Amino acid sequence: MTAPVRVLICDDQVLVRTGLATIIDAQPDLELAGECGDGRTAVDLARRLRPDVVVMDVRMPVLDGIEATRLLAGSGVPHPVKVLVVTTFNLDEYVYEALRAGASGFLLKDAPPAHLLHGIRTVAAGAALLAPEVTRRLVGRYAARIRPAGGTPPELPLTPRELEVLRLIAEGLSNSEIAGSLRISQETVKTFVSRILTKLDLRDRVQAVVYAYRQGLVT
Repeated sequence: MTAPVRVLICDDQVLVRTGLATIIDAQPDLELAGECGDGRTAVDLARRLRPDVVVMDVRMPVLDGIEATRLLAGSGVPHPVKVLVVTTFNLDEYVYEALRAGASGFLLKDAPPAHLLHGIRTVAAGAALLAPEVTRRLVGRYAARIRPAGGTPPELPLTPRELEVLRLIAEGLSNSEIAGSLRISQETVKTFVSRILTKLDLRDRVQAVVYAYRQGLVT
């Protein structure tokens, strides 16, 4: 049998934590690894307990969820943890900052329990929770902040076709749309995406989009 997905909950509201814990505990494929009420404790617990997914609130005392996410899942972190940000604030700014900090997904607290469970399982499986078109809208809106000021883009360890696929990912195309655009199978697209993530040491498509903007590959 496959081991259950271990989940750490971080939210400063006790009732919210209790509700999330109850939903998670009721699932045979999920396991509550722990819970806490501030970002600093979340970082400490995550590093000690090594959960598969951290469900992270944004606004919290001591250390907010964005900074806690950056410490757990940001670039350069030796053992990154997958983070699913869950908040009451439906603001593009929060979504963008969470994704840039290294989060693999974003949900609102008023989403149905089924959406939360789907989000945890999706992130645990190594996929991004946001749809490609949503990712592009968010990153595109804030692209000026992360796009290089000028100069020649650095050489990347990608083949010409992999670079082409990366650009299409950044433009918000799904695997099926990329397959149609390049006239290749969806399985081939999946192979290219996997190679891109491995070569660039990225966890999911969301990070690939941000990376493409940072390198000036998308105008």
